[in-house]
Amino acid sequence: MGRVVSWFSCGDASAVASMLAVEKYPETILAYLDTGSEHEDNKRFLKDVEKWLKKDVVVLKSEKYEDIWDVFEKTRWLVGPAGARCTTELKKKLRQQFEEPEDLQVFGYTVEEKKRVERFKKNNPEMNIWCPLIDRNLTKADCHEIISQAGIEIPKMYRLGYENNNCIGCPKGQMTYWNRIRRTHPDVFERMAKVERELNAAINKSYAGDGKRKRVFLDELDPDAGRDQPEPSISCGLFCGQYLEEDEEQIK
Repeated sequence: MGRVVSWFSCGDASAVASMLAVEKYPETILAYLDTGSEHEDNKRFLKDVEKWLKKDVVVLKSEKYEDIWDVFEKTRWLVGPAGARCTTELKKKLRQQFEEPEDLQVFGYTVEEKKRVERFKKNNPEMNIWCPLIDRNLTKADCHEIISQAGIEIPKMYRLGYENNNCIGCPKGQMTYWNRIRRTHPDVFERMAKVERELNAAINKSYAGDGKRKRVFLDELDPDAGRDQPEPSISCGLFCGQYLEEDEEQIK
């Protein structure tokens, strides 16, 4: 086995996975893919985790794109069946450049995502993947509790009610998510609404009685849409694209 690389995403699940990795393999490398579009509080959380694990985090950032908005502008692409271009440019490509063939790659996927990880491993046998949270049967809620018990305040996006700590304004979110963004970050909502019209690409989808999908632009989105539905689990990285349509069926 070569290096052990734990992909720390500034989420509490990846923080706990990194902790378990360091416990088993003290030489574990903690790597963070900086998209330039996450909440400012993530910098504080990263520092807290470094102190907790007594490990520095290697920060990887694109030299071509500043943030997700830069990706949208330069590539003229938001999201589609092939995934989100921002994830490809700001995360996947950087991960692929950093990884080595013999690496043991650690991901913070919880037991709720077990079936997805199994499918991914089957389709990518060349990757040496370890998901310690699944091995320990740990849920997202368990990870929140472990971080709290460690005396670390959970990231701001969780405290605002979001299930995930992704970029502010993730193009993989749907109505529930975007109406929450409308309330907590109205400037981001308005900015994305303008990008949608500029690119003629709507993030949100609605489904008619005949099952056909209809585009819903943010500037047309009912402020009450999706409020009775749970926020979708938005995966940014390992599963982006491959299971995007499956996710849309779950969060429509």
